[in-house]
Amino acid sequence: MTVLLREAIGGSLRRTRVSQSRTLREVSSSARVSLGYLSEVERGRKEASSELLAAICSALEVPLSDVLYDVSESLADGGGRAHAAAESRAAREESLAPSQLPGTAKHPVLDAAARIGEDPRMVIAAPPAPAYAAA
Repeated sequence: MTVLLREAIGGSLRRTRVSQSRTLREVSSSARVSLGYLSEVERGRKEASSELLAAICSALEVPLSDVLYDVSESLADGGGRAHAAAESRAAREESLAPSQLPGTAKHPVLDAAARIGEDPRMVIAAPPAPAYAAA
C-alpha cells in the first residue's frame, strides 16, 4: 500500500492533536486556520504549505521536526511503524528534564545519534516528467 506524504503528515498531526485531547476547533482557532481546511489536512485530502504546517505545529506546541520525523517513520514501511515511533518519541521525552522538552528554550538536539541508528531514510518518488509535444 502506498502512503502519500500528505496522508502521513495529516495522520501525524491528528495523532498529536488527539494525544493532547484537543478538538479540531481549538487547534484551528489557535493556528488561525479554518476548521474545514484543518480537517482536510488531517485526513490527507489537502496538501499543507510549509507556513500552514508551521502554524499548526505552533498551535499544537510541537516542533515541526518531530512531526516530520514521525512522518519519515510512517513512510519507511507504509505506516506500520508510525504508532511505535510516536510511542518511542514520547518515552524519550518522558526521560528528559522539563527544561529539555521540545518547545522550551533549552531544548537540545534530541538524541541525534539514536535517530541516525533508527534508519531515517525516506524515498519520495519524483513526479513523471511532462511530455511536451515536439514542435
